[in-house]
Amino acid sequence: MRLSALLLLPLPLALGEQLVIPFVQQAVAKELASFSKYTAYNGPTGTAKAALAATTPAAAPNAKVNAVAAAAYPYWYETITHQGKAAFNSNTGYTIFRNVKSYGAKGDGVTDDTAAIQKAISDGNRCAPGSCQSTTTTPAVVYFPAGTYIISSSILDYYYTQLIGNPNAMPVLKATAGFIGLGVIDGDQYEPGNAAGVLSYGATNVFWRQIRNFVIDLTAIPASSSATGIHWPTAQATSLQNIVFQMSSSTGTKHQGIFIESGSGGFMNDLVFYGGLNGVVFGNQQYTVRNLTFYNSVTAISQIWNWGWTYKSLSINNCKVGIDMTNGNANPLTVGSVTLLDSSFTGTGVAVLTDRVGGSSKPATADSLVIENVVLSNTPVAVKLGTTGATLLAGGTLTIGAWGSGNAYSPTGPTTTQGSFTAPTRPASLLMGTKYYQRSKPQYNKLPVTSFRSVRTGGAKGDGKTDDTTALQNTINAAAAAGQVVFVDAGTYKVTKTIFIPKGSKIVGETYSVIMSSGAFFSNINSPQAVVQVGNAGDAGIVEWSDMIVSTQGAQAGAILIKWNLASTSASPSGMWDVHTRIGGFAGSNLQKANCPASAGSTAINANCEAAYMSMHIAKTAAALYMENVWLWTADHDVEDPNLTQITIYTGRGLYIESTAGTFWLVGTAVEHHARYQYQLQSTKNIFMGQIQTETAYYQPNPMANNPYPINATLNDPNFNTYCPAGSPATCSMGFGLRVTASTDIHVYGAGLYSFFNSYSTSCSVQNANPQCQSNIFTYDSAATTKLYVYNLNTIGSTAMITKDASKLATNIYNYNVFPSTIFFFKSA
Repeated sequence: MRLSALLLLPLPLALGEQLVIPFVQQAVAKELASFSKYTAYNGPTGTAKAALAATTPAAAPNAKVNAVAAAAYPYWYETITHQGKAAFNSNTGYTIFRNVKSYGAKGDGVTDDTAAIQKAISDGNRCAPGSCQSTTTTPAVVYFPAGTYIISSSILDYYYTQLIGNPNAMPVLKATAGFIGLGVIDGDQYEPGNAAGVLSYGATNVFWRQIRNFVIDLTAIPASSSATGIHWPTAQATSLQNIVFQMSSSTGTKHQGIFIESGSGGFMNDLVFYGGLNGVVFGNQQYTVRNLTFYNSVTAISQIWNWGWTYKSLSINNCKVGIDMTNGNANPLTVGSVTLLDSSFTGTGVAVLTDRVGGSSKPATADSLVIENVVLSNTPVAVKLGTTGATLLAGGTLTIGAWGSGNAYSPTGPTTTQGSFTAPTRPASLLMGTKYYQRSKPQYNKLPVTSFRSVRTGGAKGDGKTDDTTALQNTINAAAAAGQVVFVDAGTYKVTKTIFIPKGSKIVGETYSVIMSSGAFFSNINSPQAVVQVGNAGDAGIVEWSDMIVSTQGAQAGAILIKWNLASTSASPSGMWDVHTRIGGFAGSNLQKANCPASAGSTAINANCEAAYMSMHIAKTAAALYMENVWLWTADHDVEDPNLTQITIYTGRGLYIESTAGTFWLVGTAVEHHARYQYQLQSTKNIFMGQIQTETAYYQPNPMANNPYPINATLNDPNFNTYCPAGSPATCSMGFGLRVTASTDIHVYGAGLYSFFNSYSTSCSVQNANPQCQSNIFTYDSAATTKLYVYNLNTIGSTAMITKDASKLATNIYNYNVFPSTIFFFKSA
């Protein structure tokens, strides 16, 4: 659980505390004002409903085209036998896969399909907005075949839901002229009748859901009416992918593609926007956004607030403004930081609009901005000051190598900077041309269904009870030998030995299929074992893995959830997309509030809650792995509990990379609540990271970071007895967000390293708190680490933002921002 930024910033209910950031509240309230008649909407009733029913929209022109395309390229996922299970749902007949046409939707461009689609989403006593905060027991995939679906009111998305269209012929969701609602798809409805503006799900706890492969068409709605494609306040392990938004380009248009006002994200990619007042309106703690394209929007991106956002591979065309960070010239400023790279602006009036004025801005480091490798064509102004209209950086037709605004450290500081600077040299192994390599999650949409091998068909049960080790392994081996893709049907697959993924494997899950370790094999803290192992040391090849979760059940103190040995090449990297670890806090884990209650101030350790040794280990022999939207999470609360009650779960380490060959891309990754560190890079090189996000374990420093997992010198564990000599405050011995040792060419494009709690108290994370929650959160060694670069480092609750060896380089109080403290550019030398 992390801090929410809508209206009130509620902390965990068990603490009975609230934190308020008034100027952020005002920014959100202003955006909501134009949609006020929708924020408490719960579907049309009475005469309004009758009027909508009488509206007969014209058939969409591409309905027939879509049908032809679908026939030419059938999508394997539509036709494969669906055998998924909700392992811990008491309803044995619960349905995972729901085809909207099975619920009465026509997709003919004429019939109003709203009710049928909503029935497909809600069927089965699911976690509905307003009646449930979260659960893992009611997952669902709602599938849309090709067609045009007429929508007259918001489709209300549910918790743990994937909305998936046919990627070969993307279904069109077409709003009627009289459409009512906040979003054709509303990802988090405002509670009906609640004047305070309360979201049904706490946006910072909305996990594990996706929307992909759609066209959302708002063009039937009058341009003068406010309209939104997707309302998406959300958190980690969520994504939007492969969606086209069609909006009015008429003068005075009030359409917008995506509206996000709250949450702790997150990732989105491969989105296209046509028209609109705003292509998107974004407000969320942190996010990674990749490959968004805009045409003819008044403003492509309206950034109303954030702590840190990373934008990669934007293409903004014929817009008045590309990225607006001013929020209407708000005072104080509400945008923390923006990192923009590998992007282009064509025929756009102003690429970036900001209100940052040197060192006189309030907060001091607000609107911190980095621009690197950005191409302008016919764009007169690159960076403009919103308050005065002054040009800060002239545009034209040119390439911006690097330009920034904020506080810099090299490695000491701060130096308040606004202007061009020399960008770090990018390692060639990380590049595709002049840009960093990127690759979207494969959907295998051109493969026939015969290219897939189901683990359920192979004998696995996925019921969370049966030992599926042998059945899973046999299916994976057989698929690799036959060149097939493994389809892991929805379910929870209990394993008692290591699952081995050989080179050449392609594995895809269904609504986050779970591999869950159990038993004595993984319980020895002195003899750690991998739950899932990719390749053996010395193996070379490629593995692709997507849409799954690796977890543990009960005491598994020796479990390394993912161990990656495989060596790929920079020309043909391996990939992990939407693959997460989830340790504790869910049904079937035996690690919930009844098993592992939080006990503030106590140093006692419940051995039954030593749930994992490490989330992920990238070993010395590994190389060239692309990781996108990967969340390695030790639970801080019980997801199944209506009050989201806090729990204490112990995991020794987060993500450990010790590859000697290096070459890794960490795109939109987060690591949270591990004891010794979240990210540790040891004797490695050539790594792209951005946006990364961490949280320190809430229970620390009771016990301290050295406990309960003993130091393992072979893993280069940090020794807090050395870091924190006698007399050090207890806040010294808390897990690092990022630790870098003996490594080179580490390029971080946005980092949010957060420490909200000290022994479950949040009083230490307020900016002026003394002491802060912990002493140090990001450290590196001076003797062997070189070429370490970080753009837009945001820290919360840590006195030292950066330490080199035992020396404090940067302190939070000199770099205050919206809520975190921010350094726009750090280099180790």
